[in-house]
Amino acid sequence: MGQPGGEQRTGEVPDPAAGPSPGVRGPGSATPSGPAAAAPRRISFARAFVRALPALLIVTGIFYDYFTPGDYTAAPFFTAAPLVAAPLYSQRGTVLTGVLAVGAVLVVHCVLGIVLQVDAVTETVTVTTAAVLAVLINILVRRGDERLASVREIAEFAQRAVLPEPEARIDGLDVAARYEAAQEDAFIGGDLYAVQDSPYGVRLVVGDVRGKGMTAVAAVAVVVGAFREAAEQEATLEAVAGRLERALTRAGTRRDSIDAFEGFTTAVLAEIPHDKDVVRVVNRGHPPPLLLHPDGTLVTLAAESFALPLGMGELGAWPDPAVQGRFPRGSTLLLYTDGLSEARDPRGTFYDPAAWLAGRVFPGPDALLAALSEAVRRHAGGALTDDMALLAVRHF
Repeated sequence: MGQPGGEQRTGEVPDPAAGPSPGVRGPGSATPSGPAAAAPRRISFARAFVRALPALLIVTGIFYDYFTPGDYTAAPFFTAAPLVAAPLYSQRGTVLTGVLAVGAVLVVHCVLGIVLQVDAVTETVTVTTAAVLAVLINILVRRGDERLASVREIAEFAQRAVLPEPEARIDGLDVAARYEAAQEDAFIGGDLYAVQDSPYGVRLVVGDVRGKGMTAVAAVAVVVGAFREAAEQEATLEAVAGRLERALTRAGTRRDSIDAFEGFTTAVLAEIPHDKDVVRVVNRGHPPPLLLHPDGTLVTLAAESFALPLGMGELGAWPDPAVQGRFPRGSTLLLYTDGLSEARDPRGTFYDPAAWLAGRVFPGPDALLAALSEAVRRHAGGALTDDMALLAVRHF
């Protein structure tokens, strides 16, 4: 797969061809254009219109009441103005909108000389009542927003505790990580990543826990905690995978739900030894990492044989042979979860990150992840159906 100038291979990584290929494109090629670029402008215009709507309703009500016969009333316009303002404005803004609506009604009635007529009094009382209700609604909305903000803050702290942001530079590597939840306003789910500098090199893990909710988050904490300990102590990447297997098995025996029998985690582990231009990978049922060379050449670090996910050791024992490839300076290693590779477009076509990346170059891992995230969201029509964790490291 790939675009002109990008080659895709599996297994041992040869030297990339010298010089950029004809199909190389920079990060600017990922800039949205056409309908994708117009979407933020449409959203900004819609927000501006909605926020101006209370004032427009009051102005419309004034003209309607003044230029129509006495049998017609603009009460719906004046009543709607503070009610629309309630969820949009601050408490002060909502009160001001209600005062303006009531004042506009009284001014129109004074100009028409009908202030004390029954219909006019009824209209004034109706608008005043709506203004008072709008203020009460605004208070309730603000309290709900404060509770939601508190919940979001707690979720952010939980994410930072379970999935702390890795350091931007670790032992000759530029590092970038990105977590995007499919559910709006969610901060953490069953996807995970971690980076650990160890005596044996920089070690990385990206994984996807089966299931959702707090059970998945608990499993993420188990895997990340076990990885950080094992990465420091185990001499080989295969032994690190074995420690993760045992940690998940122990955690599974303490669960009373179906996860005690069916819980598992797909994961890919990578190791970049100190002062060596190589990378080793152990894959346990996870999408293979991608290695992007400085000239845009793409290599898929696929496992030589299939291995079951972590947590399924009771089904049998098998070795975890590590795949080794060259990791020359300027290259970027990308690890990701299936939220990226299984994103579908409206026709049901899966997203292919290898085909999109081949032939492209990026100034750094942050730029790569930002462009890739934007590309997959465009492919999926703006919304993901599964959480997505991305981890990229560049050898500088």
